[in-house]
Amino acid sequence: MAGWVYILSNRPNGTLYVGVTGDLIRRVWQHKTHVVASFTARYDLHRLVYFEEFATLPDAIQREKNIKHWPRAWKVRLIHAVNPDWDDLYESLI
Repeated sequence: MAGWVYILSNRPNGTLYVGVTGDLIRRVWQHKTHVVASFTARYDLHRLVYFEEFATLPDAIQREKNIKHWPRAWKVRLIHAVNPDWDDLYESLI
């Protein structure tokens, strides 16, 4: 089963959330519609600014753990490398 690591934000250079899922489209939709009261709902983190696909969910979980321990500046550089304008990448998925 494939896995995805993703980063959400509320605006360019705003608050960041790093997550992992087996179904990226469904999970981002849940964040966007605030299906569950959570950190992302509280801070209105609905902009998908970065994602990576992995062959297995355990690989994605390990990558998520690594990224979560990175300093914020590293996460911002990761986003800037593929999405310098911090566009919402969700529409490119559906």
